[in-house]
Amino acid sequence: MNRIDRLVAIVLFLQGRRVCRAEDIAAHFETSLRTVYRDIAALGEAGVPIVSEAGVGYSLRKGYHLPPVCFTSEEASALATGGALVVQMTDTSLAGPMRSALLKIRAVLPGDQQDRISRVEQGTLVRPFRRAAIPSNSSLLVVLQEALGAGRVLRLSYRAGISRDPSSRDVEPLGLTHYLQHWHLIAWCRLRGDFRDFRLDRIESANLMPETFQPREGFRLTDYFTQMEAKCSGGMEARIRFSPGAVERARREWALGLRNEEIEVDGGAVLTLSAGAPEWLTGWLLSFGTAAKVLEPENLRTLVLQAAENAVAHHSQKVC
Repeated sequence: MNRIDRLVAIVLFLQGRRVCRAEDIAAHFETSLRTVYRDIAALGEAGVPIVSEAGVGYSLRKGYHLPPVCFTSEEASALATGGALVVQMTDTSLAGPMRSALLKIRAVLPGDQQDRISRVEQGTLVRPFRRAAIPSNSSLLVVLQEALGAGRVLRLSYRAGISRDPSSRDVEPLGLTHYLQHWHLIAWCRLRGDFRDFRLDRIESANLMPETFQPREGFRLTDYFTQMEAKCSGGMEARIRFSPGAVERARREWALGLRNEEIEVDGGAVLTLSAGAPEWLTGWLLSFGTAAKVLEPENLRTLVLQAAENAVAHHSQKVC
């Protein structure tokens, strides 16, 4: 990106936010802080009314906006492709608004770019191996996003496990993430006095409370997951042999970390996984059938064997 494009992009970046720090601008455009300061000064000399508040950040003077800008062909294609991904890989709470947003964007595009988007849409097909898990209440994700954006406390009715009764939790939402086929809310749980990961398909209800809260100082979603991965990597390790057809799935699905990989002659592999606790691996390994075999540790092999025997006993019972 040349400097002129970057200066225009900085104005658009500021226009889309109430206030932002120099560090945020530097991270977004992958430049140094010194470059950001020079760019801000250049925009000021050009007449762009940028307000700077020490210790807070930069903002555009209220009422100032750039005129509408046209998308490049690459940007228009990216929007069409991104829209297809959202529609196919998320639930209806996001798919509907995405379709609506794309219609509004298309309405202001020149005719040739409208034709380009149409051709890209018709020639793009997203068929995920498995669709993302859909919350029982399709509006749940919208409620969580509202709480996250407005900084409002949420009151959850949450079922921590299949056999457990739901509990009431007042939480401060800090982030939303999607992994292992489920959406997760990362929040400060006032009941536990700590950060917690709430899986959306276990949230029975979520109510917005009038109370607002201040962001947790120093909290960053990426740092949170880095710390969680570090905790898991300090726990148990498991060596599992996967058949050739199962190796790629194992790499893709196990979110806690791959410590080592020993490729075998037939295309299979022995993967050393960060497991945290043996119970976490058991059900997942059973889903591979004979395509996975536990080598170490012994207690994990015993757990898998016991779970398999329990499944056989359960399905051997006659159906009344």
